Amino acid sequence: MKNADLAALIRTIPDYPKPGIQFRDITTLLLDGPGFALSIERMAAEIASPPDLIAGIEARGFLFGAALAHRLGCGILLLRKQNKLPGRVTGINYALEYGHDRIEMHADAVQPGQSVLLVDDLIATGGTALAGTELLRSAGAKVAHAAFAIDLPDLGGAARLRANGVDVTALMAFEGD
Repeated sequence: MKNADLAALIRTIPDYPKPGIQFRDITTLLLDGPGFALSIERMAAEIASPPDLIAGIEARGFLFGAALAHRLGCGILLLRKQNKLPGRVTGINYALEYGHDRIEMHADAVQPGQSVLLVDDLIATGGTALAGTELLRSAGAKVAHAAFAIDLPDLGGAARLRANGVDVTALMAFEGD
């Protein structure tokens, strides 16, 4: 496995949140200072040229996004759940497996033409990442790349992002989930 040393720091919790699911718990990687630092270094190495901004998806995407923004010397833009940001916001509603959700950003957070790297801890079905991409693009941002610590390729999210013109990198992948 790619980045097997980091994958060894991911705890698997069987049957959570429901029977048959193998939950990949990133918090054990976050608890390991050297492992977390190495994950940021390796994510940064995958970025050909630093973006203007990194958009971190709530909540664990904030952790990876902020650390990566610091490493790359760019700003961090927060994509938050509905009604969590003060001031004027713009948002997008999107479908989940069982229902709907909404993510928002400050209306003035991105300028037309800025390059934005989308970052989260994990890509599964891709619904939130696709919504984030659409929200950023609707504000005029160029979203050509998304980076994740974990990919669950059998759930198809990375493939869905690629089909929408977004290059996807992930430090590690767990098949069969």
